[in-house]
Amino acid sequence: MKKDFWIDVLLATLLVFFLMWGIFRITQLNFFNAFDSIGKALSDVDLTDYVFWGLRKDPGVDESIVVVNIGNLSRREIAEQISIISKYEPRVIGLDMFFDCPAGRDTVSCPQLKDVFGNQMLSYVIREAGNVVLATKLEQTDSLAAANTGEVFDSLKRSDPMFRDYALAEGFANLDTDAAFQDDVKTCRSFNPQMPMLDGRMHRAFAVELAMHYDSAATMRFLRRDNFSEVINFRGNVFDRFEQNNPRYRNVFYVLDVDDVFNENFTPETIKDKIVIFGYLGAELGDPSWTDRFYTPLNQTLAGKANPDMFGVVIHANIVSMILHGEYINNMPDWGEIAMAFVLCVLNMALFLQIMNRLPDWYDGITKLIQVIEIFLFTVLMVLVFHWFNLKMDMGLTLAAIALAGDTLEVYAGVVKNAFIRLKHRMVLARKPA
Repeated sequence: MKKDFWIDVLLATLLVFFLMWGIFRITQLNFFNAFDSIGKALSDVDLTDYVFWGLRKDPGVDESIVVVNIGNLSRREIAEQISIISKYEPRVIGLDMFFDCPAGRDTVSCPQLKDVFGNQMLSYVIREAGNVVLATKLEQTDSLAAANTGEVFDSLKRSDPMFRDYALAEGFANLDTDAAFQDDVKTCRSFNPQMPMLDGRMHRAFAVELAMHYDSAATMRFLRRDNFSEVINFRGNVFDRFEQNNPRYRNVFYVLDVDDVFNENFTPETIKDKIVIFGYLGAELGDPSWTDRFYTPLNQTLAGKANPDMFGVVIHANIVSMILHGEYINNMPDWGEIAMAFVLCVLNMALFLQIMNRLPDWYDGITKLIQVIEIFLFTVLMVLVFHWFNLKMDMGLTLAAIALAGDTLEVYAGVVKNAFIRLKHRMVLARKPA
């Protein structure tokens, strides 16, 4: 009897996983997307966002990183900014921008070439600084994209040789989002520290290169994790005049606006031996521009977000800060997620089968109550574990298994098992002599 009990438990558990697989395959067909307005609003929400948004204490200002706004400046004016900042001896300078002419090498398709002296000036200040890290972009040629190879790249967008030849290093600025196009809504929670090209060459991320030239020991510890993707442990944002009175808004990076640099409105200690990252923060600080702006877990509105909250250059600053502080976020491995879901499903099936055998009239009410309590407790546990231990437990499979366990056991007992018993009975009768 005990053997039959555990056979029923295991078979019912396998049926749960089969049903989850079937449901997953059906939802991949996107039949119901047109009717799922609530699902679309919540699709970019992760429960762990609540930790960044409301549970974590203000980490304070990271004094090792300064973000500089380039606004809509020309190359000549950016060169002037770099020249001013270089006087104060930053440890490393990052330029989160491109100085290239992808459309052609004539002044019609590339107006930036008209300012010959401005280009020479920019090349000169990069060479003289000697500590500039330039951004690149991993890309796919049309043929590779048509082959649908996924995260495989065979080309690299770079600044022109007159700039990159004098750079200290280059790093790709691609950020991990679900957006198919640059103008799509972009939610960023993770990034790739290193990416291989189709020819086997390995390229480091822009933020990783900045960290490497500031603290190589801390960066090597990070790279030894050897993770293809890393969840970003966001610390905060830069000053925003529209959010300065918001108690949940965390301003953790020093930021210099366009005029602050030209007027040298900062102390030498702000820049000396620091990481200075130049990038676009709007025409001026507080500009609500959506250009190169992303949704992150720090967004003040979690579901149905209205406006993206963080510029790309600030995301790079958060990545650098995470590396330097060694405050990584660990992910539960896939096998751990599957094992946890299977074990908890087996335990639930064993409990529910006992209830079915001993309290059949109370089965539906008791099992539904247990399921609701379990889903709530495991959801809270997932958030708290992330908050306390920086461990991201993806419990979607576990919660789905719990939610399906009670009804699936009824299907197994009322349909699958009865059908098997009837089939077995018929086979016994067929073997009897006439």
